[in-house]
Amino acid sequence: MATNRNRFQGLSNIVLFNWHFYLIAGSLIVVLTIFTEIFPTQFQDVFFWLALFSGFSILVSLVVSHYIYDRSDLYQMTWFDDTRPCRILNINAGFDETSHIIRTKAPNSCLTICDFYDPRKHTEVSIKRARKAFPPDPRTINVETEKLPFGNSSFDFIFLTLSAHEIRDARERAVFFREINRVANSDCRIYVTEHLRDLFNFAAYTIGFFHFFSRRQWLNSFVAANLKIIKEQKTTPFITTFVLGKNGDSL
Repeated sequence: MATNRNRFQGLSNIVLFNWHFYLIAGSLIVVLTIFTEIFPTQFQDVFFWLALFSGFSILVSLVVSHYIYDRSDLYQMTWFDDTRPCRILNINAGFDETSHIIRTKAPNSCLTICDFYDPRKHTEVSIKRARKAFPPDPRTINVETEKLPFGNSSFDFIFLTLSAHEIRDARERAVFFREINRVANSDCRIYVTEHLRDLFNFAAYTIGFFHFFSRRQWLNSFVAANLKIIKEQKTTPFITTFVLGKNGDSL
């Protein structure tokens, strides 16, 4: 996706890629509202509050998403400011919104783009719609999470922006980060940007926060791959960037 972001890019993408969810949710609210009129009085308040809560939850999630993806500095990547010529690896999970930003911030660097999207594993219709609306960069390399096609110590910086959580299996995720460790050089900085399964994201997305991993789960993945956290940075209360480095010798 090599276009400049407009003021509502993130919000419009969410609705475009997940319109079926909002259609179902809207239909449910309509049904609940109708039930408040046709069911006995003792049930009407229940249906009314369910409809109100459903509508409010959807509204809050959209407002928060607009705040995160359109109003914050998430896509300015302010935590990356190294302008030296270097070797950069950017890995996405089927939808790439950051490679053009990295190119702008590091124009003299060699950027390698990888995509571990596998239609056999990643069956979400939202990803398919995203890829259709914004085809991958033609220079993108399709990779497997358990074997990256690069030699040891190949990169100075590695970026994983809102992608690693798509690796749902803990064992596969640990193997993936071991591969990240292997292709990182001794001074490499690895940036993993994600929502966390925490109170803030529950307040914003209710049960949707189960799609995210807890901080403890991420730490377990990093430790299993012999990676250490150098720094944690918040971009809004809803987004965390873990800055990782190698913890001694590679595995």
